Amino acid sequence: MPDSSILKRLNEHGPECAIAAPVWHELTYGCRRLPKGKRRTAIEAYLREVVRPSFSNLRYDEAAATWHGEERARLEALGKPAPFVDGQIAAVAHVHGLVLVTTNESHFGGFKGLQIENWSKP
Repeated sequence: MPDSSILKRLNEHGPECAIAAPVWHELTYGCRRLPKGKRRTAIEAYLREVVRPSFSNLRYDEAAATWHGEERARLEALGKPAPFVDGQIAAVAHVHGLVLVTTNESHFGGFKGLQIENWSKP
């Protein structure tokens, strides 16, 4: 079950929310890695019946790829490389002028010009 603080914020901001295509990839990948059984079946249903219809899915496009490439090179030059998929997610949020909501703030803190919020904190 999702965190109650996050659910509260989703209720407040739901129509303004979207997910980046790489987030959908991560959700699908994580679910499919689980062994077949009740837990996996429940998560698959939740993704299909709740998450997918509730959020628009924003593409990782040329503008996102360009920003991501520039930021990836900048961070590597500083000795602070970021996981590739985190860069994709950050890029989608940045090029759309959106706030990236995450519980893993440290994964995204190095990206320049990216607004980050952690909705699990009251």
